[in-house]
Parts: sequence; C-alpha cells; structure tokens
Amino acid sequence: MSAADTSEPIVAGSPADAATPLTVSEAALATVLDVRAGEDDPAGTALRVEITGSNMTDFVYALDLVPVAEKADDDVVYSQGDHGELTVIVPAGSVDNMIGSVLDVPANSAAGGLVIRNPNTPDPLYGLDIELSGELPQKVQAVLDQAVNPALASHGGYAALVNIEESTVYVTMGGGCQGCAASAMTLRDGIKSMLMNALPEITDVIDATDHAAGENPFYT
Repeated sequence: MSAADTSEPIVAGSPADAATPLTVSEAALATVLDVRAGEDDPAGTALRVEITGSNMTDFVYALDLVPVAEKADDDVVYSQGDHGELTVIVPAGSVDNMIGSVLDVPANSAAGGLVIRNPNTPDPLYGLDIELSGELPQKVQAVLDQAVNPALASHGGYAALVNIEESTVYVTMGGGCQGCAASAMTLRDGIKSMLMNALPEITDVIDATDHAAGENPFYT
C-alpha cells in the first residue's frame, strides 16, 4: 500500500457503505496479493475495480492492478486486509452500484478466478430512449427490438413475441438462446424485468420456447 494512502485498514465483512463499497474476502485477498507480488512495485500497486456495463441481469466489471499514484481525485480509495495489505480503488461512477459487494473466490474452487457478489442489479433500461406508442403488442415489440435483442445478439440469440393474453406476454427464444442452459434464467431475470419495467400493464412474461428442440449452440 502506498505511504500516501492514510485510510485505516478495513477488514472484510465490515458494514457496507460508500466509503468501502467493495470488501475483499480473505481468500480473494490472498489471490490478489499473490498476483500483485509479480508487479515491479507491489506495495505501491492497488486493485482498481470498475463497473463497465451490464448484461441485462448483472453488472460487468473491470479488475486491474494499477499504481496507487494513478488514482483520480474523486476515486474512493481505502485499504483491505487485517493489516491494510491491499489498497482498493473504486471510481466515483461505480460506487453507488457496488455498495455491499464482496470480491471472493468462486464457490466451485475448480472454476478458478474471482467473482463479485453484488446485491445491486442494473436498471435494464438505463440509457435507452424507447418510443412506446401504439397498442401493447407494438410496445412489447419495441422493447424486444431496442433493448432485449441487441443484448442477446452477442450470443447469437434473439427473443420473439408469440402472443399476448390480457396482460400476460408469451415470448420465445431462438438462435443461440434455444436449448441454452442459461436462457431460462435470462428470460426470467432479464427479459421479464425489461418488459415489466417498461410496460407496467404487463403482469407476467412466460417463456414459450421449446428448449428441448435446441442443440445448445452457444453454451457448451
């Protein structure tokens, strides 16, 4: 940790607040310190964690080891570990959406790497200006076209409107999403959230996909 950093050490598990938006578990701390040991100046190197986007249901992060001296004036900078071994930098724009997060190792140790367990979820319609005019089918199609399918396109998939019965919307998933083990979760947590947030008149979204007919073309 840089001598210029005068923040008090924060032990993982401390109460979540904007001053320490991300805590680092003991296991994750050991992993980061092991990687940091390969840097030219380990003591002057910090872990920088930033939210760079979202994938409908979860935030996307960038984790980098950077010199502590490169921190911006409005970054949140604090220490982690019993003895303040690790300096953590969180850019100001990521703080609110990271409060309460924990950097940890995966539950399945064979997976390797690190995971961020974040109690916050992204607003699936943030930054989108969708024209919601016409009858409900036209509105649903607009959300699918402008919000849902651009996100699914990276997996070679798409969602299509099948039917609307009163306030219940039926959607199918095709391409790389048909037969995908994660597609049911994507529909439940992502597409359903997008549609119901954008169109309060919708009371439910049903997955009408025949997943058994898919060949799991993207996730293997």
